[in-house]
Amino acid sequence: MTDFFQNGDITTLHKLGTPRLETLEANIYKYSRKRPIALVLPALFSEIQGEALPRILDELKKVNYLNEVIVTMGKTTGDQFKIAKEFFSQLPFDVKIIWNSGERIQELYSLLESENVSAGEDGKGRSAWMAYGYVLASGKSKVIALHDCDILTYSREMLARLSYPVVNPNMDYEFCKGYYSRVAGKMHGRVMRLFTVPLIRSMIMILGSTDFLSYLDSFRYPLAGEFSMLADLARRNRIPGDWGLEIGVLSEVYRNCSKKRICQVDLCHTYEHKHQVLSAEDENAGLMKMSIDIAQTIFRTIASMGEKLPQSFFDTLKATYQRTSQDFLLKYANDAAINCLDFDRHEEATAIEAFVVALGIAGERYLSDPMGVPAIPNWNRVISAIPDFFDKFVMAVESDNRS
Repeated sequence: MTDFFQNGDITTLHKLGTPRLETLEANIYKYSRKRPIALVLPALFSEIQGEALPRILDELKKVNYLNEVIVTMGKTTGDQFKIAKEFFSQLPFDVKIIWNSGERIQELYSLLESENVSAGEDGKGRSAWMAYGYVLASGKSKVIALHDCDILTYSREMLARLSYPVVNPNMDYEFCKGYYSRVAGKMHGRVMRLFTVPLIRSMIMILGSTDFLSYLDSFRYPLAGEFSMLADLARRNRIPGDWGLEIGVLSEVYRNCSKKRICQVDLCHTYEHKHQVLSAEDENAGLMKMSIDIAQTIFRTIASMGEKLPQSFFDTLKATYQRTSQDFLLKYANDAAINCLDFDRHEEATAIEAFVVALGIAGERYLSDPMGVPAIPNWNRVISAIPDFFDKFVMAVESDNRS
């Protein structure tokens, strides 16, 4: 990750040399006076009791440029919500917790349903969408940064590098995607390495280098959960509520931004968080569900751009993907060897076999239902349907955090 090569359509901002964090943070502090930053943290209650989140808070305490922190939590009881409020109160910022399981927010979800602007099922996508809405409703911040709460190797430098390209008005970016190396004694990130990138390359082989597929192929880690964006972009973007979230976000950014205003940034030398099981025998769990959702999101997005995807396409795609992913396996085996990393070729090949099955399932689901589950509407549509929704939303969150 230490090269300075620019590949594809998207500007890549590398981690070169040993950047001075204090200088970077001082510049962010200066720019944040005109572009205040909100940090969104999609959190599970279990993460409060885990190893990663307490470390993340310790690092965030050293940051001086955040305007507010929005924690958005699902599947949380009343007692757990009280514990969460106490836990996050140690941060020296304006902290608001969106209690998605609480009565007040549930009433808002019911209101959305009644007005035909459903926010979908509980999950990271819906939780993040609600946090963006609260930032827009409160009107206190102009930049949104988001990262997960299970990053074991977190440092405040990650947040600084993630925020800088968007908060700096001279760089003129609307959206910044983070990327990193998923290496800790061995290569991780199987869904990205062995499924998503080979799938995109296979589709390019079959359909040709379409503008959208070339755009996706420009991202070094399209499944990374970390990004920053101008808050106004959150008004326009729809997002899926399933594991296709990250690809769905990139698809909406593609629709709503000029590619010159999109970048990706190298956040850190290594990134470690919890790992999902393959779950090869269960298409509704683990990496199998993740890969199926990702593939469906890509299929439906490319179809919405006028590409025809008949049964013959999926028959060809399975064979092309299998060959392409096997070629990638050999590349990664050699990469691991020269870096003295553990590499289990049987385990990698088993994952590819499972992903071939997942790809077939995704194709069948697309053919039976090309439209799929609707994406969560953008906030412009919500406000058009319910003009006073933001007022109700702010009141609900403020009441929950006071009580």
